[in-house]
Amino acid sequence: MEELEKSIKVNKLIDFYGDLLTSHQREILSLYYQMDLSLSEISEQLEISRNGVYDALKKGVNLLQKYEEKLHLVSKDEELEEFLLKLKENASKEEIELIDKIESKVR
Repeated sequence: MEELEKSIKVNKLIDFYGDLLTSHQREILSLYYQMDLSLSEISEQLEISRNGVYDALKKGVNLLQKYEEKLHLVSKDEELEEFLLKLKENASKEEIELIDKIESKVR
């Protein structure tokens, strides 16, 4: 379960900060975390060493985590999502529609 949670977290980081990585790092992270390829499969596909894939993954994830530490975009998005869910709990149908409109504008 721990690996699944890490994968979900990294995918969120990629969604928010992926464009700040090099295309090579982005491709390797995407193949590993989004396409679920193994290090060996990525190594063969990109014609680089398995160790090179591992290093690129590690550096890419570290960079994504540093961006989140400084910018907090993922944590703010999660807080907003939680807040909107709480608003909907006791809201009327009209209020839920309004909350949905607000949510579509901020996402």
